[in-house]
Amino acid sequence: MASDDRIDGYAAAILEIARSEGELERVGDELYTIARAFESSADLRDVLTDRRVPLDRKLAVLGDLLEGKASPLSLGLVNFVVSVGRGADLPAIADRLAARAAGERDAAIAEVRSAIELDDETVARLAAALGEATGKKVEVKTVVDPSLLGGIVARVGDTVIDGSLRHRIEQLRDTLNQ
Repeated sequence: MASDDRIDGYAAAILEIARSEGELERVGDELYTIARAFESSADLRDVLTDRRVPLDRKLAVLGDLLEGKASPLSLGLVNFVVSVGRGADLPAIADRLAARAAGERDAAIAEVRSAIELDDETVARLAAALGEATGKKVEVKTVVDPSLLGGIVARVGDTVIDGSLRHRIEQLRDTLNQ
């Protein structure tokens, strides 16, 4: 079984578990957020993927990190993925889960990175605008990325819309250097 097949298998299993518990949307959102934290923190990645770190230590780190911030079901599913040695695949599994869940609702996932937390009204406006721009029903997953300085970067499939302050500064710098 190829790694992609394994990732698909875990995503499908998690989708079914979350659906059967009536928490598909919540689990999908929480796993997506956890996966982005995993990607952005080398320390967290190291702890969860290092074979020399005992499993009980990994699970304790996850418990400390997620207690009160994620549902017990999401925490249990992340613990399971790490327990079976697939911690490194957590972002791919979360992404595949989000895509499968959105696909069932005939929607596409838009990852929107911003320097600050976006309120619900802003997320709804972004979903509508991205849906209009792409011609698809869009579900927005937000990621806070302070390195952007301001503005947003949106990705829907292979399409990237970069409206970040950092990008605008780089464009201005390029223009001035010509």
